[in-house]
Amino acid sequence: MKKVIRVAAFLLLLGVCLWLLQRLLMPKYIYENEEGVLSGEYYGNAGDNDVLFIGDCEVYSNFSPIKLWEDYGITSVIRGTPQQLIWQSYYMLEDTLRYETPKVVVFNVFSMKYDKPQSEAYNRLTLDGMRWSPVKVKAVNASMTKKESFISYLFPILRFHSRWNELSSEDFEYWFGSEQLSHNGYVMRVDSKPVESLPDPIPLADYHYSDIVWEYLDKIRDCCREHGITLILIKSPSCYPYFYDEWDQQIEEYARKNDLTYVNFLKKGEETGIDYTQDTYDAGLHLNLSGAEKASAWFGKILLEQPGITDRRNDADLSGKWQEKITFYEKMKASQEKQLEETGKVTSYR
Repeated sequence: MKKVIRVAAFLLLLGVCLWLLQRLLMPKYIYENEEGVLSGEYYGNAGDNDVLFIGDCEVYSNFSPIKLWEDYGITSVIRGTPQQLIWQSYYMLEDTLRYETPKVVVFNVFSMKYDKPQSEAYNRLTLDGMRWSPVKVKAVNASMTKKESFISYLFPILRFHSRWNELSSEDFEYWFGSEQLSHNGYVMRVDSKPVESLPDPIPLADYHYSDIVWEYLDKIRDCCREHGITLILIKSPSCYPYFYDEWDQQIEEYARKNDLTYVNFLKKGEETGIDYTQDTYDAGLHLNLSGAEKASAWFGKILLEQPGITDRRNDADLSGKWQEKITFYEKMKASQEKQLEETGKVTSYR
């Protein structure tokens, strides 16, 4: 019995040491690739969100849940990650349903251009922060490139063990936790870089979306229907990379056949008031704060018309919770504006 206890104690100690080492070696996403914290940040915002946004950078940069609350009393959260592929969006939806059931899901269709896993780096930004569950297992298996292995997701130390010679003070400071980056999934930028010119679109050999892409869009549709959720498809207000008319037509046809709302923000410029000479921070790829607030203020009117969506600002407990979010939002806004004034650029999101 003593030998069993000793072996058990040794294995427990070894497991704890390996876990601590793994935590140290994994990227912290504080000063580089900050969007890598977004998947994990969701869990601190889970619960009581009436609207869920899923998709790539075109959702986490272009819509502000804080603005939706301030103007309409709509509770919302964004589960966007860099280059989030459509199957990853589907599993984000499934994962969200483990914690809450939104009344509306908003899916950005731009990622439908991709029908294969793209890169391990983007996979890691999306998947490492997800909590382990059967949903994450399916997400990892669907997303891995040919050079990746499932066990490296299960035990990230196998992937990041070589980072030992890259460790910095950041790794030790954030060994057991991270700073908050987003505002219910929205990533703020207050600086501005106008669209001055755009390259001509490159003709494609085939404009049709692939079967696997339609398969996962059907999965998102069916999952929403099963849970009584209204699905809205959007093309987010980002004017580059190019969104082809042929893609737009396919989404319009799908929405018509499935009785879904589809909003292409690129066709709503006058209505939204978005000005791409002022409202983007990187020449048209993503909106800055003023652009995201304009998009949210306009889109909020559409959201408020959906079944089950109401103005909840009269809920005292909820209002107190969102006031804390507003305070953090305004604090970050002031910090970025100060950086911009002092250095001419935003050097940190925080």
